[in-house]
Amino acid sequence: MIGTLAGSAAMYEAMSSLAYAAEAGYSGPPNLTGNVKGASVLILGSGLAGMVSAHELRKAGYKVLILEYQDRPGGRNWSLYGGDTYTELGGFKQNVQFDKGHYLNPGRWRIPYHHQGILHYCKMLGVQLEPFIQSNYNAYIHSTKAFGGKPQRFRHIQTDFQGHVAELLSKSTRQAALDQAVTKEDQEILLQALRNWGALDANYEYTAGEASSNKRGFDFDPGGGLTAMETPSTPIGLKELLGSGLWRAVGAGSGYETQQSLFQPVGGMGMIGKAFGATLKEVIKYSAKVIDIKQDEKGVTITYQDTKKGGAPMVATADWCICTIPVSILSQIPITVSAPMKAAINNLSYSSSVKVGLQFKRRFWEEDENIYGGITYTDQPNSTIAYPNFNYFSSGKGVLLGAYAFGPGAVRYASMSPEERITKTLEYGSKIHPQYMKEYENGASVAWHRVPWTLGCAGAWTEELRARHYNNLCALDGRIMLAGEHASRIPAWQEGAVLSALDAIRRLHQRVTQA
Repeated sequence: MIGTLAGSAAMYEAMSSLAYAAEAGYSGPPNLTGNVKGASVLILGSGLAGMVSAHELRKAGYKVLILEYQDRPGGRNWSLYGGDTYTELGGFKQNVQFDKGHYLNPGRWRIPYHHQGILHYCKMLGVQLEPFIQSNYNAYIHSTKAFGGKPQRFRHIQTDFQGHVAELLSKSTRQAALDQAVTKEDQEILLQALRNWGALDANYEYTAGEASSNKRGFDFDPGGGLTAMETPSTPIGLKELLGSGLWRAVGAGSGYETQQSLFQPVGGMGMIGKAFGATLKEVIKYSAKVIDIKQDEKGVTITYQDTKKGGAPMVATADWCICTIPVSILSQIPITVSAPMKAAINNLSYSSSVKVGLQFKRRFWEEDENIYGGITYTDQPNSTIAYPNFNYFSSGKGVLLGAYAFGPGAVRYASMSPEERITKTLEYGSKIHPQYMKEYENGASVAWHRVPWTLGCAGAWTEELRARHYNNLCALDGRIMLAGEHASRIPAWQEGAVLSALDAIRRLHQRVTQA
């Protein structure tokens, strides 16, 4: 539906946000054997693609230097903690006030179990991981247009949708509507499966009772002693359920990228960037703003400025260059590459995304509503509310992801000041959690189109763009190669950055050793 109304770019952006995009393909660390002949490589950017490249090339004997615009490693592998400051385009400066132990991941926030590339480097770096909860059956699905704006429990919508579908299919089966597709013996098996999957009663109907309540929950739970008698809950009718549109969120945890298990680093996603940066500290030059990229048959010449000390531009030279600068920035930097690669750089736009973190005085979602981790979905511009996946049952404070907006919602958010974003996020969230206003303490937000060093969230490929430009973007163009999530088939995911870097250095190494 998103694709029909807004086009394939918006559809892919939504798929990436809901994690329905393509899969990864990690095959182990690269085997960079052979004589590298003292070759040197300049790497532009110390995001994951840049640091993976530097680590593996240095291990193979290359001379490596990373030029990094910021004063920290990690790029979009980033966490905001109390005491941090962040200034976005427009001069909006935020002083993050989260209590110790709490944080906001403005960008990447989860790692699927099959993203073995990033998981390999987490293990290598000693970055401790913990479970990330994608689907919480006790979280909410919310629409301002359905059920009087009252949020519904995820388990109610999922169970009722499955129940009604199972009842309809069982009727078709029993009325011989499937005779040509299913044998009589298989029909009996199918009916048993539908009864179990859809929580149907003995008459293959989806009704209020023990079967349905054992999946959607009871109005009064079974207990002990004289208070043991349970009260079954009443399912939502099929017509009302379909009209609500809430069924759209039911599959959010079944996509390949969001199937459990998923992980997050203990202490914030930025722990990966910090650990990687520590191992490469002697080869990273921070506060280096690249302003010109040239190459000829002998090597590459990078001109950059020191953003802290100022002064005249400086020059770094090497035999080769791996550029991981987002193309939203790279398109504004003079670069000596072929016309096809330049066209690829200039034609790839970046998707919109905004996150808002809110600190509350107490973990009311746990204490009042029994929600431990997971995600609530809403049709409001904030789109997503995610609950912290650590410190369960603690009596202290907590930071919610109050908004993870993308597409049109992110554009609206990005047009606001950070203070306005928080005000609107509290307003939206109060319709689901009325405790918001009373319990709120402070917050922070990041609108990716206002981030000076990316001007967007991730590469927004379409099928047409890939057909015309993807191979040219990923080519070894003279002595320059690009790498990063934008040079992968899984944009927006850290695994895309890792795999892109590994592919780039393998091809670069082959060129060097065979020259």
